[in-house]
Amino acid sequence: MLSHDPAAFRVAHHRLSAVSHPRGPREDLEIEDPSRPETVQAMQIALNIPKQDPPARNEVLVAAARAVIAACLDDRAGRDTAYAEALAGWYGRRIRKVARRGRNAAWDNVQALPGVTVDNLARAFAPSAVSEVPHPIRKLQISGTDLPLEALSSAPADRPILYVDASLGMSAGKAAAQVGHGSMLLGAAMTLEEAEAWAARDFALSVREVGRDTFQRACAQPGAVIIRDAGYTEIAPGSATVCALRAPLHE
Repeated sequence: MLSHDPAAFRVAHHRLSAVSHPRGPREDLEIEDPSRPETVQAMQIALNIPKQDPPARNEVLVAAARAVIAACLDDRAGRDTAYAEALAGWYGRRIRKVARRGRNAAWDNVQALPGVTVDNLARAFAPSAVSEVPHPIRKLQISGTDLPLEALSSAPADRPILYVDASLGMSAGKAAAQVGHGSMLLGAAMTLEEAEAWAARDFALSVREVGRDTFQRACAQPGAVIIRDAGYTEIAPGSATVCALRAPLHE
């Protein structure tokens, strides 16, 4: 079980809750100029995808989503630390995430960098300017993160769920970044009591990649947290990629 100090968790959740839901332009954004990488902040996510016997796609997506929310609500995020400063700088800009493939020694070499690893499948790191990504992370490839879709049973009813629009055809790396957005912003939308209860279960959640009709039905549910992509890679700007709900749809 992940360790949580109640006082630090409360502060970390308050800071996360201040992040605006991405339904429109962020008027409070600090100046970001893509031509100046030092002004662009991103959270890097490493996915452990060995060439031999790679993990199932769904396992990786679940781990990535859990790693991101765990990183945002880590005790370090609620204290006066460099880790908290890194998150604060990122929260004040566009919430970008970059998923990279790790394997073997390259995966092992990033474990000492500030972040949270879940199930030895995904590690979410303290954000940084894209010009200041630590060298061991920069060595990880952004391409080569694709994994095939698999058939899955119904999702458990006792945990949040992230529905992914499968019709968009996202790679596993792109989908990992999107479910990371989903878990993070679902946590931001929760009350402190809801978030504490979720943390007590190590942020247990499900991910299901579904057809457009099911995805749209999920998005229509009360309290749905809908992620719309900026369109920098793979898909068109404004595409709804993930819908996060506190419990699965009734089937």
